[in-house]
Order: sequence, then structure tokens, then C-alpha cells
Amino acid sequence: MINNTLGIGIQGMQEGIAGMENAARKIARGGVDGPQGSSDGAGGLVEPIVELKVYERSVEASAQVVKTADETLGTLLDVMA
Repeated sequence: MINNTLGIGIQGMQEGIAGMENAARKIARGGVDGPQGSSDGAGGLVEPIVELKVYERSVEASAQVVKTADETLGTLLDVMA
């Protein structure tokens, strides 16, 4: 059961990192892919910046899941030893 929890946490971190990389690419393009007809290129940056922050929080939450599972496993091993 702990292996499953660790796997879910790691998968969440991987997906979050991939999302962060995608959002960072959008930001690096400087809003070039923003809405057509927009006179302000920076307006196209708002969404990727928000996405970047959301994915950052997702990675942090998944890392906490991994940390908690690791601590639980450590406690179980201490009890059984």
C-alpha cells in the first residue's frame, strides 16, 4: 500500500514538472501564442504564469505525499525491528 502511495506521489511530481516545463516554454515565447489581435503581448503571459504556479503547488503537494509515505515506512520498519 505504501508503494502505491509512493508511486502516486512520484507520478504527481513528474506530471507537475512536465506542466511547469510546458508553462515555462509558453512564457519564454513571450506570449507569441497569445490571442490573435491582441495589441498587448504580455496579456498572453497571464495564463502560463498562473499555470506555472498551479503546477508548482502540485509538485509541492506530491512531494509531501512522498515524504509522508517515506516517514510512515520508516516508522513501520522501526516498530518491526
